[in-house]
Amino acid sequence: MAEEIRVPLEVREFMPEWVEETWMGDPRGAKRQYRYGSLHVREYGSHYAVHADKHDPRANLAGHLMEDAPEVLAGFACAALAGIAAYGAPAALRCGRPRPAAALASAAAAGWLGYKAAKKIKKTLRDRREPAREGQRRRRPERGGGRAVGC
Repeated sequence: MAEEIRVPLEVREFMPEWVEETWMGDPRGAKRQYRYGSLHVREYGSHYAVHADKHDPRANLAGHLMEDAPEVLAGFACAALAGIAAYGAPAALRCGRPRPAAALASAAAAGWLGYKAAKKIKKTLRDRREPAREGQRRRRPERGGGRAVGC
């Protein structure tokens, strides 16, 4: 996710008609969410939080999941693998016949854990990049000892 910008609610108390209300996206406590192309807006009680995704999920869901929301993709993958493993486990491990409710519970738990773990990893990686954004940029080593070629 790109860096979010906070806009006070007083600046614009209503959304224009060309911005669509949506359920897609992590609400993070927002009252409403809006999308306009790759622009994602969350409405809170006192402000809007705005960021631009790389892909509009309504137009390119796969790209959005891979680049903007990989934690959701990780959660789905963990849920699918756990559900398949629990439902398709050998009879000796299942204590008899397949149990769909147990497989569903395993899938839900694994999906939630996978989502949370991937979200934590994403946040950790983003926090490690923060100093570079705040003006503490790492200097590239100069090539050739700093001398111009041919001197």
